[in-house]
Amino acid sequence: MELKGILPALVTPYDKHGAVNLEVLADILEHQLKAGVSGFVPMGTTGEYYALTNEERRLVMNTVREVVGDRGTLITGANGSCTREVIEQIKQAQDCGYSNILLAPPYYALPTQEELIGHYQAILDTIPDINVVLYNYPVRTNVEVGYSVLEAFRDHPRVVAIKESSGDLLRAIEIGENYKGQIQLSCGSDDQALDFFLWGATSWISAPANCFTDKVCDFYNKVSTGDVTGAQDVMRALFPVMALMESGKFIQKVKYGCELAGFDVGPGRMPLQPLTQEEKTEFRKVFEASMG
Repeated sequence: MELKGILPALVTPYDKHGAVNLEVLADILEHQLKAGVSGFVPMGTTGEYYALTNEERRLVMNTVREVVGDRGTLITGANGSCTREVIEQIKQAQDCGYSNILLAPPYYALPTQEELIGHYQAILDTIPDINVVLYNYPVRTNVEVGYSVLEAFRDHPRVVAIKESSGDLLRAIEIGENYKGQIQLSCGSDDQALDFFLWGATSWISAPANCFTDKVCDFYNKVSTGDVTGAQDVMRALFPVMALMESGKFIQKVKYGCELAGFDVGPGRMPLQPLTQEEKTEFRKVFEASMG
């Protein structure tokens, strides 16, 4: 599988009663397709997969697949706290028509690197017809997908890419250089997107694409055609708002950004709390400046 372009890390919209709002989700998908995204990633961090019931996960995955059809690459998160649970989540994703899976390390168990290799190998052995995108986000899992893991799977035909969200640009550079042609590099550190593409990334699994879809797609179109200066101009406009997102309450700020962009996606689920009025005012000011 060739992973290219902008793939929004989709938010999960909720209605005023707190239920998953599939109508708004469909509207978001159509808007993003029109803007030029190349695919979608539901059930990730931004999609609050951890806060959804299995039935809600199925509803979201089915809606995305039904609305998008063959108009974009689909990758779904299928994470859990142990290997058994992850395998169950992957089988559920397969039932919903997904064969590309985004896999972070199991949280809470804190596996060693050797144990993490065993975890991924057990998944690949148990479920032979999936493509795996590794997901390195140690601030969320407290476990890094280390170089020993990449070495173990660099020649595996179904370990196709890594979403790198560590914030360590040097690590992204090393992956882009040392695993070229074996494990594709996908940007997962939004405020470093330009650097990622300069060092070999071919895709951006992007949370800001939920609320800055046109600008993020414009950035990709520029950087992929060699207009680095133009891409830099787009990132310069977006950087203040992305930095504010990264400063805390990330999911709430992405969802409020969606509201400012015209999509009522509701707040995050508890334990997340809505932004305060002061936080909204601060975010709106930076948001509007980035759109100028």
